[in-house]
Amino acid sequence: MRMPEPPRRDQGENVIPLINIVFLLLIFFMLAGTLTRPDLFNVEPPETVRGIETDLPEEGVILMDANGRLAFEEEELALEALGPRLEQWLADDPERPLVLKADAGVPAHRLMDVMDVLRAAGADRLTLLTNPAER
Repeated sequence: MRMPEPPRRDQGENVIPLINIVFLLLIFFMLAGTLTRPDLFNVEPPETVRGIETDLPEEGVILMDANGRLAFEEEELALEALGPRLEQWLADDPERPLVLKADAGVPAHRLMDVMDVLRAAGADRLTLLTNPAER
């Protein structure tokens, strides 16, 4: 028994819809990947076994790297300039939360110096950022 041959397609496969989907996914991931701003410099917070997970604010983050460099609101500052800058920032709302993201290699005395400046500037709510330890 002889089977009839299927009819041949004159046109090639239409890949335009697939290309459109790939480009839309590419655009989506490019936009989704840039939702958070990168830090001004690299900071690796210390690890902790227990901690409280909280939603961190987008503003009010103080960075401190292992060399003692400080940054506040995407601006690198000296320790002496941090106090007046924080006083100005806290003038509108003294209850604004601050987050201190300090590197694990920062000596304790330097960290305490920064915390003293924060206290003198009127910062009452401070969160020290840590990474959860691997179990």
